[in-house]
Amino acid sequence: MAATHSSTGRLATLRYILSENRLHQVAFLLFALLILAAILGPLLAPHDPLATNPDDALMPPSATYWFGTDQLGRDVFSRVLVATRLDMLIAFGAVGLSCVAGSLIGAVLGYFGGVLDTVSSRFVDVLMAFPLFVLAMAMVAALGNTVMNVIYATAIINLPFYVRLARAEVNVRRHMGYVEAARVGGSGHGRILLVFLLPNILSPLVIQASVNLGWAVLNAAGLSFLGMGVRPPTPEWGILVAEGARFIASGQWWIFLFPGLALMLAVFTFNLLGDALRDILDPRART
Repeated sequence: MAATHSSTGRLATLRYILSENRLHQVAFLLFALLILAAILGPLLAPHDPLATNPDDALMPPSATYWFGTDQLGRDVFSRVLVATRLDMLIAFGAVGLSCVAGSLIGAVLGYFGGVLDTVSSRFVDVLMAFPLFVLAMAMVAALGNTVMNVIYATAIINLPFYVRLARAEVNVRRHMGYVEAARVGGSGHGRILLVFLLPNILSPLVIQASVNLGWAVLNAAGLSFLGMGVRPPTPEWGILVAEGARFIASGQWWIFLFPGLALMLAVFTFNLLGDALRDILDPRART
């Protein structure tokens, strides 16, 4: 019965927060649209995103081709729509890896402290001192420009954020009453970390992850734009912008504009989502 009342209270709080802020509603709506586009994109695309048709090359937006066609006659709308799945896969894969690994590493460092904590913290500081996008470029250049390597590189450059956040949050909580009670009750270090500490720092980690999703999308698109990410002719927003940039001077604006708008919309959505999750998960932000 208590659990039912607790769930009802959370739902009532969520409804209240969403009703009070229209931007939060917009954030969740846009996020739902991105997920649906990623899941259903290949099914909803009106044309084959890889099929070339030289007779229809460089056609402006029309009823047949909503976003126009590129230099090979490929439908830009279909390519932008299908690219959503790959960009979301890279973003969620990279952020998921960095969040899980970084949280565990940071929690262990913050819980035990000592020399290992000091040395690791200085290493993280040095890592963050480098331009992170340049570091991602170097890793992809060394490993090869495949989708998995882009995910790994993006995860590594996001890792320090979670290490520092988890370390700070656990360091504050490790001597709190409920942790001491668990320790006196016979719980080992692993149980204290996994059962009592990590669940209590999920809120800031989730908020950080929502913001990092936008950075991950930008990072993947930036690598592809420079020719170091996903390889053509695979539909990916960075590749589509790079292909369209060559036709700006000749007036074919639609080739780069619509992929750029999709990229901007995704980053905007994740930033709004981060604000919404902060208000929902952190009561201090609401007051």
